[in-house]
Amino acid sequence: METSGHKVDKYYIKKVDADKKSIYCHHDLMGELLVPTHKHDKAQMLYAEGDVVFVTTETKSYFLPARHFIWIPSGIEHSIHPKSENVMMRNLYFPTDKDEDSFYKSEGIYPVNNLLLQMMLFTNQWNGDLKKGSPNFVIAKAIKAILPQICLTNLPLELPLPKDARLGKILRHIENNLGETILFADVAHEFGYSERSLYRLFQKDLSMSFIQYYTIRRILKAIELLLDRKLSVKEVAQEVGYSSVPTFSNTFFKMLGQRPSEYLSGEDILKKR
Repeated sequence: METSGHKVDKYYIKKVDADKKSIYCHHDLMGELLVPTHKHDKAQMLYAEGDVVFVTTETKSYFLPARHFIWIPSGIEHSIHPKSENVMMRNLYFPTDKDEDSFYKSEGIYPVNNLLLQMMLFTNQWNGDLKKGSPNFVIAKAIKAILPQICLTNLPLELPLPKDARLGKILRHIENNLGETILFADVAHEFGYSERSLYRLFQKDLSMSFIQYYTIRRILKAIELLLDRKLSVKEVAQEVGYSSVPTFSNTFFKMLGQRPSEYLSGEDILKKR
């Protein structure tokens, strides 16, 4: 894809499925701030470097931080919104095989370990179709094969999209006040609900509680702020409404498996070639 202002190569519509048996490879700077809703016959492994990418399916909004990848199964409609044009995207599109491991049938976000990182780095110069039987095809196939064995934790970096317009207003209120401590009782009162009825609305529409939604949203915002590299861990904690850094750090660790300080010190390894 070329930078914004130029005609963008819609490879994801025209080229990915052109050869049904190939593994299609595409590495590039994002260059545009929206890849509109589309789907492929092939499954997609999207690795992001440099900033956050928002991936939206029919039911969920996924939040893909740098140094993670999302697996999108075959036939799932999705749109891609990078936070900035500086996101480096590395895509491998795989044909589906019969009797595949259940791993490949579900959407999910996973951290990239050193082994996978080195394998992705090896694909750095590839672009376009990797023909079945070619050495590069075999290597890419190995990347796919290793995923169920090393990607054991599907990170909860997604939020369901509300169907109820009333709930949409409440979620926007949460979004706009992440720097404050938001109490469930106060939200219920402000929007004219009993706590019981609002609890039911969250469970019915989002299949999660207010506190689950609120916690995930705060940590997702924290990841964005950490990636901006402008604030300290303590300042990031305060920006998302945590007065206690240890509490923030523990919550962050439960979701991502690493501390905010570890995340902050990570480097963008896969730069533009």
